[in-house]
Amino acid sequence: MHRGAQEGAMASRLLHRLRHALAGDGSGEAAATPEAEQFPESSELEDDDAEGLSSRLSGTLSFTSDDEDEDEDDAEAGPDPLPLGDGTSGEDAERSPQPDGQRGSQLLARQLQDFWKKSRNTLTPQRLLFEVTSANVVKDPPSKYVLYTLAVIGPGPPDCQPAQISRRYSDFERLHRNLQRQFRGPMAAISFPRKRLRRNFTAETIARRSRAFEQFLGHLQAVPELRHAPDLQDFFVLPELRRAQSLTCTGLYREALALWATAWQLQAQLGTPSGPDRPLLTLAGLAVCHQELEDPGEARACCEKALQLLGDKSLHPLLAPFLEAHVRLSWRLGLDKRQSEARLQALQEAGLTPTPPPSLKELLIKEVLD
Repeated sequence: MHRGAQEGAMASRLLHRLRHALAGDGSGEAAATPEAEQFPESSELEDDDAEGLSSRLSGTLSFTSDDEDEDEDDAEAGPDPLPLGDGTSGEDAERSPQPDGQRGSQLLARQLQDFWKKSRNTLTPQRLLFEVTSANVVKDPPSKYVLYTLAVIGPGPPDCQPAQISRRYSDFERLHRNLQRQFRGPMAAISFPRKRLRRNFTAETIARRSRAFEQFLGHLQAVPELRHAPDLQDFFVLPELRRAQSLTCTGLYREALALWATAWQLQAQLGTPSGPDRPLLTLAGLAVCHQELEDPGEARACCEKALQLLGDKSLHPLLAPFLEAHVRLSWRLGLDKRQSEARLQALQEAGLTPTPPPSLKELLIKEVLD
């Protein structure tokens, strides 16, 4: 199939799914019921999804396959938390070529966001759309697993690319298990792709799971009670935050900056954060990395956003560090610093912060993300 035709078919399919999802929300809470969302009846996608499967197998979804007779996916069996970096880089993955897929993703982002803009006043509430754009087999002897790259598509400017994260089967499974424990009623109607003892790395299994993961997240997003669950927020944001913190602490600022930016974009798209300080910590990470990479203007802008979020919270431990950074960056750029300077001085005179206050980087290093 010609690449342009593939991209057009994928765009048409996604727009159809998006219209269906948004139109289904017209009655407010109606999407929260099984009648409003047609969930798959089995834990794997069935053969009647041949069109979507064939589209992926023809090149829209990029992935690598391995031995079809692999007995089991050892890495997917364990519930242990994802180590730092495992869910974000996939550097050891055997990757298939992706330039065409990347161009397709850019085209789709523009089309979807244009649709969102046109439908903003007629279709409410708006929901996110999830698309598995690639899947890579990662060999980590003695185990092996599939790393799924997931695009989180939401409203935004046409030139804004979707946030992308990488997760493995065990991450999706952990999310499903945690939500089942906490929300038995809403989760009863939401299916999840079952484990397989064989053929975990075949093209068909990977494509089916990719579609199942998209539907799984879409169904969670459709139920308000689940949409704001802390575990769902953690699934999208926490691995990026942990990895970004680790890279920042070791001085790999450029690599960390990309992860902080992804985490900030995801938090903006998801809405209510699971922890009130996570947006502030993300802005602290962005400010530190921009400053270390000699971009004081962006660093100062991050400090201003944080100060707006903090408002009049004079006892917040991040207030004085953000004020101190804002004063220093304003002085460097030749901009007005009097208001921040006066506020910082008032905190110091009241004994609410030491002189000098701890830096943003110091607090970032000490923060425990859980």
